[in-house]
Amino acid sequence: MNGYRLRLSRRAFRELARLRRSVIAYNRVRDAIAELAEDPRPRQSKQLRARTGQRSRRVGDYRIVYTVDDDARLVTVIGVGHRKDVYR
Repeated sequence: MNGYRLRLSRRAFRELARLRRSVIAYNRVRDAIAELAEDPRPRQSKQLRARTGQRSRRVGDYRIVYTVDDDARLVTVIGVGHRKDVYR
């Protein structure tokens, strides 16, 4: 199976850059985002009810919010952040 392309929104890019202060969290989230290119719907992900077409992947206390476009084979990361803040 060919992988999907990854795209980070500006917001997600900034939020990921802020995570660099915590090297362990940054590395785990970065690796989880890279894994989305191979499997955009892993078992650890959930379809968000309040946001049509969006999914969330749990990585410890952090969440990756993203969309999947199967026709274009593209995963777009919309947001990355702590679980208490990311859905706002």
